[in-house]
Amino acid sequence: MRRLIYFVLAFIIWMLLTWQTSVQVIIAGLIASAIVSLLFHEILPAEHLVFISPVRMFWALVYVPVFFYYMIKANFDVVYRALHPKMPIKPGIVKIKTNLKTQSGITALANSITLTPGTLTVDLTDDGFLYIHWINVKSDDIEQATEFIAQRFEWFLKKIFE
Repeated sequence: MRRLIYFVLAFIIWMLLTWQTSVQVIIAGLIASAIVSLLFHEILPAEHLVFISPVRMFWALVYVPVFFYYMIKANFDVVYRALHPKMPIKPGIVKIKTNLKTQSGITALANSITLTPGTLTVDLTDDGFLYIHWINVKSDDIEQATEFIAQRFEWFLKKIFE
């Protein structure tokens, strides 16, 4: 069953990446998906199978535009800071706390923070703390920094990964 799920997911990804429906592309996708699912079904964590849930897929689809909104907003903020004559930045590394429990959720949070301009995930501890380089530190307090940086993503990521 696990192989079949990974085969279907690999084929869907193949079709989305190629965006073609010619016979050759479909056959190549079926072959590549079969090889990937046969070779890597043991390597890929079973934790990822939770995405088969339609509710989790729904929240993942909802998360994408939310993430893009914050990413675009942060882009404008960084452009403003870079082009401003006085360059109003206050860079620093802050510590934030995540309430996410799964490795996939924490990874998605760290990547979301890193992909948002002005912030970069530097380190992650085993007890759920992330160290973030922030272009304009607004607070050194863990709770406030978490609210500014991660809270907007965590709510959605909990729905998706936990």
